Amino acid sequence: MNDHIPGVQLSRCFHENYIEPRLSSRMPALSFASALIGPGSEVLGFDTPMSRDHDWGPRVLIFIRESDISQREAIVAALQHEAPASFLGYSVDIGKTIVTTVPAYLGSRLGIKLIGKFEGLDLIDWLTIPSQTLAELTSGAVYRDDIGELTVAREGLRFYPQDVWLFLMASVWNRIGQEEHLMPRAGFVGDELGSGLIASRLIRDIMYLCFLIERRYAPYPKWFGTAFRQLACAPEMMPHLIAGQHAKEWKEREQALAHAYRIVSRMHNELQLTDSLEEETKLFFERPFTVIGGDRFAKALMSKVENPTLRKLADFRFGGIDQISDNTDFRAIQQRFQSLSGQNSPLRSFFERLAQE
Repeated sequence: MNDHIPGVQLSRCFHENYIEPRLSSRMPALSFASALIGPGSEVLGFDTPMSRDHDWGPRVLIFIRESDISQREAIVAALQHEAPASFLGYSVDIGKTIVTTVPAYLGSRLGIKLIGKFEGLDLIDWLTIPSQTLAELTSGAVYRDDIGELTVAREGLRFYPQDVWLFLMASVWNRIGQEEHLMPRAGFVGDELGSGLIASRLIRDIMYLCFLIERRYAPYPKWFGTAFRQLACAPEMMPHLIAGQHAKEWKEREQALAHAYRIVSRMHNELQLTDSLEEETKLFFERPFTVIGGDRFAKALMSKVENPTLRKLADFRFGGIDQISDNTDFRAIQQRFQSLSGQNSPLRSFFERLAQE
């Protein structure tokens, strides 16, 4: 268990020493892509020896052209013929190898019906896709891409379009603005438990905002803190977030969060997306509570959004799916709905109806 090879590296060896030689010799005319993307801690680079109790191991996804889909069974047969039971000491199950097309795979992961080559997403579609899913599709590695479609699609999903980016940052600033005064207010009346819970929510929002500012997709809770440590702001930001999380008394939380607010405010100004905004915390009206005024940043960002639909949705302050809910089943609903009906997801329909109000 102490000897560990990263899954991305192991799968590269598997591609180079088994997948590619086998397909090149048995189906030399086949154009294909081989990659390790999608679910799995190894795709994000966070796998450890403990990860081996899931689907971890030598594996790749094979992508072919739509015109070659009739060869799928032949491809699987070529890979399975006299396949080894293990590779570099790790068990192999060739029967689980996915052979698909880029539109089919992306459609199943994004919950969006794709016809033909991937040509990008509508702006509302971006709001329905968890950042974890986008991280899974743009991380990992592509080991070969004869057809080019996978590389183009991954580049198209690399990060949110400008207006969506501004919209999502504004929505997180709105969340901070709605609760930043509640943390000290709860503590002021002796509710340290409630104050601590609100502080944790604010810390999560600050962290998520940092991911957005640094143009990185935030992963789901298991790897949220691990990925945060890789951000450029982490060395400066983390001591204050940890202090806020561990504080026993609301005034300590308030002081720690004030430091964090100043840092993330400076990060916002360094983007130069809006006019420079005051980075110092102030009292919440006449009350003895220190806040940054998250709504100021939200309004400034939304003033730069050009898309009328997103501007309309900003009135409701919901943000995208990651701001609406962290419920695992809810976040996967558009994938399940798409696989059953082939229609728009309920969340997209919800956004569309709001934009028409």
